[in-house]
Amino acid sequence: MADVTVELDDLKFAGDDNVLPFQIEGLDVRGRAVQVGPLLNTILQRHDYPPVVARLLAEATVLTALIGTSLKFSGKLTLQTKGDGPVDLLVADFTAPESMRAYARFDQERLDAALAEGKTSPAELLGTGILAFTIDQGMGMQPYQGIVPMDGSSLEEIAGTYFRQSEQLPTRIRLGVAEFFDRDEDGKPRHGWRAGGVLAQFLPQAPERLRQKDLHGGDGDEGDFETDHDDAWTEAATLLETVDTDELTDPQVPVERLLFRLFHERGVRIYDPQPVFDRCNCSRDKIKGVLSGFTAEEIRDSEENGMVSVTCEFCSTTYRYETSEFDVLSAAKN
Repeated sequence: MADVTVELDDLKFAGDDNVLPFQIEGLDVRGRAVQVGPLLNTILQRHDYPPVVARLLAEATVLTALIGTSLKFSGKLTLQTKGDGPVDLLVADFTAPESMRAYARFDQERLDAALAEGKTSPAELLGTGILAFTIDQGMGMQPYQGIVPMDGSSLEEIAGTYFRQSEQLPTRIRLGVAEFFDRDEDGKPRHGWRAGGVLAQFLPQAPERLRQKDLHGGDGDEGDFETDHDDAWTEAATLLETVDTDELTDPQVPVERLLFRLFHERGVRIYDPQPVFDRCNCSRDKIKGVLSGFTAEEIRDSEENGMVSVTCEFCSTTYRYETSEFDVLSAAKN
C-alpha cells in the first residue's frame, strides 16, 4: 500500500466517499478519516427521512464506513441499534471491499410527540437499548457480535466503549453531520447532507502501554498503568477534541487538510484512500430464497391478485413473484 507524509501543496485530495487510513508515528496512533456526500445523499433521499432521523442514520453510516473499511477479509460489518425510543432501529452495513447500505425505522406519531416536546437529542430519539456490531466472514465461519448498551451517550461515545471492551484498544471517534441548502448548476434550490468522521486508536509497540482500568472494578492484576495517563494518547485525544462539525463536513476542509492541521507537528502519514459506494446486495433470487422458507399460509397472507411483493428496506427496490413460483403452495394443493 502506497503512503505519503502529508505535504498539502503536492497532495491530491481523496475527495468525498473515500475513507483515508492514516498514522501518526510520533503518537503511536493509527486511524481512518472520511467525508461523505453523494453516498449519503443517495441513501437519505431514497427514503425522505425527517431531518432528525437523517442525522442519526448519517452518523451510523459514517461510523460503519470507518470501521468496515478496516476489514482484512471479504466479509460484512453490520451496525445496528435497537432501542425503545421513537427511532427504534438504525441499520448500516458494509460489505468489503466497498459496498454500503443503511436504513432507519421510526414511529412517526412518537417522533412528532418527541419533537413537540423538544426531545431531539440522540439519547432521547434512540432511547434505552443496545448497539450491536456484527462481523460476518462468510460461509463456514461463525459470525462475531459485540454488544454495548445505549445509555444516553452519543454514538461516537458508545462506539468508543465498544472498542475498549471488545478489543481493549483506547479509541476516540468524532462524527459530524451537516444539512445544507444551496443551488444547483441551473440555479434551482437544492437540499442535501454531508457528514464526516475520524477514528483514532492508540497502538504503541510496548504492550503495557495499552493497559487500561479494570472495566468491572475488580481486583485483577492490571498493574497501575492507565492509558489515560499516557502522554502520547492524551495529546492525540485532546487534539481530536478540538475538531468541530464544520471541519468534519466542510468540502473546503478535506480530511487531508484536517489531519495536517491536527497532527503535522507529529508527522502524519496517509495511505491510499478506500472508496465507498451505495450498493445494496439484495436480489430477486435472494428474496425468493427467503420467501421459499415461508409456510403456504404465510405466502397466501402476503398474496394480492396472485402476486407476492417484497420491497427491500435498504434500497426500496420492489420484487414481485407469482404465487405459482413457490413449491410450498403446489405441495399444499396436492
